Parts: sequence; C-alpha cells; structure tokens
Amino acid sequence: MLDLRGTGDLAILYAARYPQRIRSLSLITARARALGVDFTEEHRREITALRTAESWFEAAHEAYEAVWFGDPTDADFDAAAPFLYGRWDAAAQAHAAAEAEQTNEPAAGIYASSGAFDPAATRAAMASLDAPVLVLAGELDSGPRPRVAAGIAALFPHAELTIQPGAGHYPWLDDRVRFTQTVAAFLTRGRAHSIK
Repeated sequence: MLDLRGTGDLAILYAARYPQRIRSLSLITARARALGVDFTEEHRREITALRTAESWFEAAHEAYEAVWFGDPTDADFDAAAPFLYGRWDAAAQAHAAAEAEQTNEPAAGIYASSGAFDPAATRAAMASLDAPVLVLAGELDSGPRPRVAAGIAALFPHAELTIQPGAGHYPWLDDRVRFTQTVAAFLTRGRAHSIK
C-alpha cells in the first residue's frame, strides 16, 4: 500500500511510474493536479455556504476569502483553519497549531510549479493501473469537494469512492473510528484483489 496523506500528487506519480509496485493506493482528501484536476474558486466558495451556521464562521470567513482570493497574511491562514476541519474542537486546533512547523515553505513554493506535471501521460498510466484505489473525501472539504473526488475516482479502472460524512480535509481527526473502519475494509479488499 502507498498511503501518502496530504501528498496525493506524489502517490499518483509514483503509481504511474512504478505500477508493478502498487498493491493498493489510498488517496485521502488528495489533490490530483498530476491528473489535471484542481480545485476552482467555485469549489472553495461552496464550502463557505455549507459552514455559515458555525460559531467560528464570521471570524474565519474574511480570512478564508483572503487566503484563496486575496493577498493573505500568516494570520489569515491561521484564522481560516476552521474551514479545513469537520469539527473545530481541541484536537483540530492542536493539529492546526502544529501545521506551520511541519511545512517546508520553499519546497511548497516550487512543488507544483508550471510544468511540474504531465496530466495526459499520468492519466494514460492510471488508466491501466490494476491495483484497487480508494478515493476518500470529506463531505465538508473544499479540496476535493465530493463531486471532484468522484471525478478523480473515475480516472482509475478499479477505484472506489467514499465520502466521509461531517469530515473536512482531515477525516482521521473528524471521525477516527469511521475513517479507520473505511480504510481497513478497503485494505482488506485490496489484499483479496492482489491474491487473484
């Protein structure tokens, strides 16, 4: 299994280059720029409409707009964090607080730069991938929105799509039990697929 949470493009590119090494592929709230799929302004704005009743909405909304559509400051990224989680509880807040020290900003700045991906070649490689693929998205995630995740799943011949209810971009924090059961069941089915 190759499970690179938060690095969907890397997982996809690895599978495209080394398909014989892939027994199963888990794409958890993954971007798929390597396949030519990205998230639009419409996708980002849809999520704000779903979260207007949240107690944190007013404080986070202006920052969220700046992050995706303006000139954000570090404070805006921090203030917009609740949009990434299904629940803005102590676990989510601790996770968000640790994010900055886990990010390599210079690498992130060039990671998906112009010409970094060849979507046509990657799509062609994925069209013949024999391994089962799990595409798991959170119901409340803006990237990928459930319908975008469905489009990503459609690019793989043996994919299954799961939308985790009430989850944002970190479904393992939003409902650890449901997330673990979903992934474990997929991996069990994946082992059966590889034995055939």
